[in-house]
Amino acid sequence: MTTSTMSHAEYRLPHGHQSGEERGPSFRRAPFAAATYRELGFLLSGLPIAVAGFSFVVILFSAGLGLVVTMLGLPVLALLLSGARGFGALERNRARTLLATDVTAPAPVRPTREGFWGGVTARLADAAGWRAALYQVLMFPWTVLSFSVSLTFVITGWVVALYPLYHWVFARYTSWPGYRVFDFTKDGKHYEYYVTSPLQIATVSAIGLALVFLTPLLNRALANVHRLAVRGLLGAR
Repeated sequence: MTTSTMSHAEYRLPHGHQSGEERGPSFRRAPFAAATYRELGFLLSGLPIAVAGFSFVVILFSAGLGLVVTMLGLPVLALLLSGARGFGALERNRARTLLATDVTAPAPVRPTREGFWGGVTARLADAAGWRAALYQVLMFPWTVLSFSVSLTFVITGWVVALYPLYHWVFARYTSWPGYRVFDFTKDGKHYEYYVTSPLQIATVSAIGLALVFLTPLLNRALANVHRLAVRGLLGAR
């Protein structure tokens, strides 16, 4: 089969090679590059999918084990593995679309015997299905962490960097002369600190800009763990 006729789903980069988008834009361009926001989209959109996938796997695995003595547990476990493959296909598609990471799907399950139980036993022997189920369990806490960290740093960076644009709001609509960093009383002494002077405002903005430029690197590190997991657990063997 020639490269020109190879389907998109079958295409795989050489081992150890990364596409230009997967390597990421330069440090200077990263905060404004489309690839950065596709990675962010992957990290943020993964949470509801991870919750659904983790719940599906845990509930059906528990039910399957509980019913296995009655033989009803085997079809439940087969359903679990079939559904896990579906979630795995969704993750491969998200990785290809948002992370520029193309992973070949595992071969479909082919029963060696006809009938209902032939399909069930074939599913239970499906290593790719078990790996897909394992992916949902292992990556659930990492997906929660990725969502929380990426969202926090992206919002914080831009809000702090743009502080000079809305500094005037505090003096006009509150009793504060500027943003209040802290205000407390200890041992009878009152301590307070507000961002008011031009130097303070510029320093705050510079800190925000530093976060804006560093956040894409952080998000790439978070996304790279997902890339490794998709390649290691959801691809063909």
